[in-house]
Amino acid sequence: MASLAKPPLKTSADLTAALEASGADVLTDAATLEFYGSDIFDAGAPLAAVVRPKDKHQLAAAIKSATDAGHVVAPRGGGMSYTGGYTPETPGAVLFDLAEMTRIIEINKDDMSVTVEPGCTWAALYAALQPLGLRTPMWGTLSGLKATVGGGMSQNGIFWGTGRHGSAVQSCLALEVALADGTLMKLGKSFARPYGPDMTGLFLSDTGALGIKTEITLKLIQEAKAHGYASFAFDTYEAVLSALSNIERADIATEAFGFDPYLNAIRMKRESMAADAKQLVGMMKKQGSVLGALKEGAKVALAGRDFLKDANFSLHILAEGRNQPSADADIAQARAIVAEHEGREVENTIPKIIRANPFGPLNSILGPDGERWGPIHGLFAHSKAIPFFTATQTLFDKYSEQMEALGMHYGTLIASVSKAGVVIEPCLYWPDARNAVIEDTIEDAHLAKLPKLPANPAAWELAKTLKQELVDLMFAHDAVHFQIGRTYRYRDSLDPAADALLKAIKAQVDPRGLMNPGSLGL
Repeated sequence: MASLAKPPLKTSADLTAALEASGADVLTDAATLEFYGSDIFDAGAPLAAVVRPKDKHQLAAAIKSATDAGHVVAPRGGGMSYTGGYTPETPGAVLFDLAEMTRIIEINKDDMSVTVEPGCTWAALYAALQPLGLRTPMWGTLSGLKATVGGGMSQNGIFWGTGRHGSAVQSCLALEVALADGTLMKLGKSFARPYGPDMTGLFLSDTGALGIKTEITLKLIQEAKAHGYASFAFDTYEAVLSALSNIERADIATEAFGFDPYLNAIRMKRESMAADAKQLVGMMKKQGSVLGALKEGAKVALAGRDFLKDANFSLHILAEGRNQPSADADIAQARAIVAEHEGREVENTIPKIIRANPFGPLNSILGPDGERWGPIHGLFAHSKAIPFFTATQTLFDKYSEQMEALGMHYGTLIASVSKAGVVIEPCLYWPDARNAVIEDTIEDAHLAKLPKLPANPAAWELAKTLKQELVDLMFAHDAVHFQIGRTYRYRDSLDPAADALLKAIKAQVDPRGLMNPGSLGL
């Protein structure tokens, strides 16, 4: 592959004019470039321009103009990355903000598929499909209020529907992508995947290193008619992880997730119980159960926020069925599995509330006292989950004195992924200044309640050290990752022949190495 030895040939004015010829909006003011040059965790090199295309033809033309001038290009969806997915390390990159490409192009009820532009958010897609009684199998991340379908296809992701249907890209049927030279290329069939070698799959989870998605076709399924919920408490991580693995193996949960003691405490501190009850009442009214809605709302309010006060670890299960006995049977089986692992049932407030408001405000990207937040996740085979969790405790014990001195904390989220294993996500919290992306993402009213912390270089350096050590620890335990970006050691995990094939594919679709270089380790 050719190197990036040659600098861009055009002046900034020439570049801007060439990009504007596509018809897209082009932004070059300093504040905009600084904002788009960062993700939630860190910043990349200074940008040359931000392009906001309104359709795929403007996108393709502007990509060609940028790469013809020798500039690196990179795509940005909802901006929820914390792994450097859209922050090139090469100065002078042109960033493509796809926020205006939001159309739902077609809902095909006969073939059970939906085609969208990449800037369509998961929340908007879900809202459009709900009146039809349809949804995609994996139907969004918790950040779906801002996170986009295009980002989900590039970075992959989990949550809604993941316990039964797998990660985001497993719901994809077909794509159209724009290559580094502006070529628009269609991949796959809109009703079946794969057909022959899975070329659609080559551009999924690529973190934007191979091309920029312009159209995405996803499977549709019927929305569930009935729901079941249960929450459990455990005294040890060995018990909760074992129960979670057995629940995943039994295929009885559409979502299954849990928290360690610190994240339990954070969850209990967030939001108000009155708001929780109101959200739940609204959801149940939509499902046609006014009396049930009032009863559940009252139950949530009465439960308060202390039902997990004696829990070291929590586990929350959501089940779906075509009728209520089916959903109830799955919950009953989950109870039996939990009992085998000495768990105990507690109020099921959390899964009910989170389902009532699946795409809530993204206020959790700061800690409850205004701390910075940095998640590091891995997906582990069931047999590796407990050994890895044990290793994380050893790592944090090693740094405990430094962390305490700097006011740093951590908490851990766990979740199951259908037919795959267990996600373990340690989250770092440390006192430090927040950046513009964080301030833009959090609700103004919530942000106003939080202290504005000063920059803390010592804590920032420790956060970066811990992040890298966790990444290396995950690699040692054979983890795989979503949102690979520039953080996780993907290429180190490849067989040499597979790595050679990956480089050959990159050279074919991006011979000058200008499409989001550094992402995916390329």
